[in-house]
Amino acid sequence: MSDEAVQSLLGGFVASIRAVLPVRAVWLHGSLALGDFVLGRSDFDVIAVLDSPVGDPAGLIEVHRGLMKSTPLGKKLHCTYVPVGELGDASLRHPTFAQERYFDRPVTPVSRRELTLGDMALFGPPPSSLLPATTDEELAAFIRRDLQDFWYPATAKRTRWYTDIWVDLGMITVARARRTLQDGHLITKQAAIAELPSLGAPLAVVQDIRNRRYAATGSPPWSPWRLHRAHLARTFVRSQIRTLLS
Repeated sequence: MSDEAVQSLLGGFVASIRAVLPVRAVWLHGSLALGDFVLGRSDFDVIAVLDSPVGDPAGLIEVHRGLMKSTPLGKKLHCTYVPVGELGDASLRHPTFAQERYFDRPVTPVSRRELTLGDMALFGPPPSSLLPATTDEELAAFIRRDLQDFWYPATAKRTRWYTDIWVDLGMITVARARRTLQDGHLITKQAAIAELPSLGAPLAVVQDIRNRRYAATGSPPWSPWRLHRAHLARTFVRSQIRTLLS
């Protein structure tokens, strides 16, 4: 899949969503905005800023379903729709289409900081002109809550860690969290993977993550290594969270 396919997807999305909603701006965050995008692995993380609330979501749902039918990349385009008047409140939940379904979620302090760092607009004014700044204190408080309320309980559920996504996100999340809580910096996934060995992460698991993210190779489903990897990753993540929250 080429860069032209990416540009076609993003350009087509902007044109289609502007036809059904009052769009003020369309912003990128996540890997694509921070220079860590891996085609075929990374998602397209998008925020659409609206002049008024969504109301009936039928139009935006149809746009996303049309993208998924037209290109394999369409399934990876995830967008949250935020009225411009609600940009200042990080606690509010907003209409979202992601993971092939429609639901509500907030734009977290991590996403807000990514928006500020990347400052990338596909349409309209950039985040720096509309989005209130996220303080280091707000970012750190969110990360601690996320570790305590979501990730630590997740380490008690063994079967989740048999899958690639839980291993990858768990390991990367604690590495990113450590750096942010130490000095306020938000690092990319690539930088987090590079820091994992210095944190005492199991090297075989780190290499497994790196291979799948950058070399498109991995272990077969339910192999003995995958089961062992689950134990190593879950134990490491659980230990790191205890340290970070102590």
